[in-house]
Amino acid sequence: MATKTRDIFRQDLPEPLRRDVRLLGAMLGDGLVEYGGRDLLDDVERLRHAVIAARRGETEVEDAAALVESWSLERAGQVARAFTVYFHLTNLAEEHHRIRTLRERDTGGAVRGSVAAAVEAIREGGDDRLAEVIAGLEFRPVFTAHPTEARRRAVVTAIQRISDLLAALNAGQGVAEREETERRLREEIDLLWRTALRRNTQMDPLDEVRTAMAAFDETIFRVVPHVYRSVDRALGGGGTGTAPPRMRPFLRFGSWIGGDRDGNPYVTAQVTRDAVMIQADHVLRALEAACGRIGRELTVHETITPPSEALRNALAAARTGQPGRLGEMEKRSPGEPHRQFLLYVASRIRATRERDADLAYGSPDELLADLRTVQDSLVEGGATRQAYGRVQELVWQVETFGFHLAELEIRQHSELHEKAIAEVRAGGEQSEMTREILETLRVVAWIQRRFGVQACHRYVVSFTRSAEDIANVHELAASLGDVGPVLDVVPLFETGEDLEGAPAVLEGMLKIPAVQRRLDDTGRRLEVMLGYSDSAKQLGPTSAILRLYDTQEALTDWAARNGVVLTLFHGRGGSLGRGGGPANRAILAQAPGSVGGRFKVTEQGEVIFARYGHREIAKRHVEQVTNAVLLASTDAVQGRLRDAAARFRPLADEIDAAAKGAFRSLIETDGFAAWFARVSPLEEISELRIGSRPARRKAARGLEDLRAIPWVFAWTQTRVNLPGWYGLGSGLAAVSDDGRDLAALREAYEAWPLFNTLIDNAEMSLAKSDRAIAERYLALGERPELSETVLAEYDRTHRLVLAVTGHERLLENRRVLSRAVALRNPYVDALSLLQLRALAALRAGVTSEEERAHTEELLLLSVNGVAAGLQNTG
Repeated sequence: MATKTRDIFRQDLPEPLRRDVRLLGAMLGDGLVEYGGRDLLDDVERLRHAVIAARRGETEVEDAAALVESWSLERAGQVARAFTVYFHLTNLAEEHHRIRTLRERDTGGAVRGSVAAAVEAIREGGDDRLAEVIAGLEFRPVFTAHPTEARRRAVVTAIQRISDLLAALNAGQGVAEREETERRLREEIDLLWRTALRRNTQMDPLDEVRTAMAAFDETIFRVVPHVYRSVDRALGGGGTGTAPPRMRPFLRFGSWIGGDRDGNPYVTAQVTRDAVMIQADHVLRALEAACGRIGRELTVHETITPPSEALRNALAAARTGQPGRLGEMEKRSPGEPHRQFLLYVASRIRATRERDADLAYGSPDELLADLRTVQDSLVEGGATRQAYGRVQELVWQVETFGFHLAELEIRQHSELHEKAIAEVRAGGEQSEMTREILETLRVVAWIQRRFGVQACHRYVVSFTRSAEDIANVHELAASLGDVGPVLDVVPLFETGEDLEGAPAVLEGMLKIPAVQRRLDDTGRRLEVMLGYSDSAKQLGPTSAILRLYDTQEALTDWAARNGVVLTLFHGRGGSLGRGGGPANRAILAQAPGSVGGRFKVTEQGEVIFARYGHREIAKRHVEQVTNAVLLASTDAVQGRLRDAAARFRPLADEIDAAAKGAFRSLIETDGFAAWFARVSPLEEISELRIGSRPARRKAARGLEDLRAIPWVFAWTQTRVNLPGWYGLGSGLAAVSDDGRDLAALREAYEAWPLFNTLIDNAEMSLAKSDRAIAERYLALGERPELSETVLAEYDRTHRLVLAVTGHERLLENRRVLSRAVALRNPYVDALSLLQLRALAALRAGVTSEEERAHTEELLLLSVNGVAAGLQNTG
C-alpha cells in the first residue's frame, strides 16, 4: 500500500516542482562525481534504491542496513552528507513551489484564509461590529532563541543564494543568461556540499540575536506594510492608497533572544543591553534606507504640489539648525521641498543611530511627527496618492518597529527571584545571581530611558506557582528606588498543577499594589503565558491540550468577572509535541472568548525561517493568523465552540484519564530515563551546538529537568515521534474499543475544532514516524518490555486515529502534505540507518578514540539530515 501510494504521488508531483527537484538533484549528483568519483554517486544510488525497495516490500530493510554496515566510516559519512544536502535542496524546491502556488491563488478576491475573507464574514454582522473587532486586533509573534534550528548560518546563507539563482532561472532567461545561471547554481551547490553542515563552535546569545536579525532585515520589515495594505484594502475597497488608512497597525514583534535567561547562564545583563542595541542598529538602518529611498523618489515640484505652511516652517527650522546640510539638499533638489525634507529626515535617522545628539531624534514619535508633516502637506497640495502610498508605508513601519525593532522580554525562573528577594531583605553580602538579577532590572530601566517603555517592559516568570512569585519581581524592581524600571510581570504556567492553579494566582495578583497601579495605567490589561512544552512532557499530548483548554476557559471567565482585558501568551514550539502545528487552525480551536481579537505566540528555531524566511510566505502566514484571530473573535464561531465543548467534553474527559494514565505509566517506569537516553541520540544532540542554552536546567540526568526541546528532538530522530501521539490510542480505546462510542468520536471530530485539531496533529505526527525504523532504535535499549509497550501504543493509536477520521491511510485528506511525507520517507530511512549504525557502535563502545570521533561525526551528520528531511527538530 505504501509503495503504491508513493508511486502515485511521484506521478502526481506538479511538473514545475518535479523539474526543480530533478535539476537540483542532478547538479548535486554531478558534484558528487566531481568530488569523490563515480563510486560515491553509485553508493548513494545503491542506498537510495535499497530503501525504496524496502518500502515497496520487494526487499527487507535489513538489506539496506547491511549495505550501510559494509562501508567505511568515511564513506558512510559522505553518503549521509549527500542525503542531507539533497534534503536541503528539496526543501528549497518545495518552498519555491509553495510561492508559485500562493501567486496562482492570489486572484485579488476573498481567498480562503485571507484577511479579506474574514472581513467579509464579520461585515455580515454589521459595520459597527467590524469596526469594533478591527479596533481591538493584535498579533504579537515573539521570536525566541530556543534551539530548534539545526542548520548553521553558513548553510542557511548558501541555500539562500541557491534559492535566488533558482528563482532567476524560473523567471525565464535567454540562452546565454540561463547557461551562466546554471553554472553559478552548480558552483553554489558544490560550495554547499563542501561546507561543514554543523557548527564547530558553541553559539553565544548575541550570535542568536544576529541570526534572528536576518529575518527582520530580509523579510519582516518589508512585509509589514504589505500586510497592512491588504487589511486596508479589505476594509476600504479600492480606495486604499488615496485616503487615510482605515486601520491602525496591529502587528507588534517581540523577542526573547538576549532576554531569556531561564536556565541559560550565558544571558547576562550586558547581553540584554547589547541585544537591544543590535536590534536598534538594524531597525534604524532599515528606516534610514527606506526614508532615503522614498525621499529621492518623491520628486513632486512646488509649482505643481506646493508645500504646506507647516512643511515650510519645518524646513526653515532645519535650515537654521543645519544650514550646511539643508543648503546641500536644496542645491541638489531645487523646487522639491518634500524631497528635501525627507532626505533631511533620513539624515536625522542616521544621526539617531550614530548617537549624534545635535541632530538625532529623541523618540519615534518625533520621527512620526515629521513624516505626518510631509504627509499632510502632500494632501493639502492635492497629491493624496503620494501621501498615502510609500510615505504611509514608512509611517506604518515606524509605528510597528519604533527605534527598538522588537519588544525585548525578560524571562527568569521563580526560584531565583525567591532567593534574591531573601538576600535583598536581609541586607549584607549578595550572591552573584542576585547581583545579576538586579543589574538586569537596571538595564531594563536604561532601555526604557533610551527607547521608551514599550521597548522592554515585560518580565516573564517561569514556573509561577503563587502570586508571591510575581510580587517578588516587583519588590526587586522597587528596591532600586527611582532608577527602577516600569514592569508588567507575566506569570508563566507550565505544569499541569500550575495550569490548574492559574486563576487563584491571578486572584492574588490583583492584591499586589504594583499590579494594581499597572492595571490602572494600562486600562486593566493583563498578560498570562501558558506553556505547552512542559505540560506535554509531564502529562502527554492529549491531556496537555485538554488541560490548556480548561485553563484558557477558566482564565477567560476570571477576566470577565474582574473587568480585566486578558491577553493569553501561547508558548508553543514548532513541533507537534510542543504545541506546534498550523497556527490558524489552533487559534480557531481556542476556548470561546479566550482570543478576543488578541493573539500572542512564540516563534522559534526552524519555524522562524519557515514562516518568515520569504516575503510571500511570511505575508501569507501573517494573513492566515490575522484571519483566524478575527474569525475566532466573532459570536458565531464562539457559539459553535461553546456548543461543541458542552456536548463532547464528557467524552474528552474519559479519553483524558486513560491517555494520561498510559503516558505517566510509561515515563514513570523504572529506568525509563536511562532507556530513553540509550535508544536515542539525546546526549549527543548537544554536540550540534544549535543554541547557547544547555539542554537541561540543572545537572541532574532525570526527565524532570530535561528541557522539552531535546526531549522532542531526540524522539523525532528515532522516528517514534512519541511526544506527538503517545497516550491518545489508550484514550480513544477507553471509549471506542467496545464499539459504544466510535460514532460519538467521529461526531466530535467533525463538530469540535479542538478535538479535530488534536486528532489531525496526532495523525501528522504518526505519518512522520516509521514503525519498522523505530523498532530498530528501541531495540538498542535492551528493554523489550518497554519497546513492546511503545509499539503497542503506536499500533493502537494508528488504528483508532484512522477509525475516527474514516481514512484508509494517514493524511488521506491532506494531499500535498501526504505526498511530501510519502516521497521523503525512504530518504529519511537512509539517514536513519546510517544513524543507527553510529548509535549502535557508540552504545556498544568503540575501540579507539579515532574511531569514536568518526562515529560521532557520522551520528551528528545523520541527525542534521533527519532534521532536514522531516523538517522538524524540537
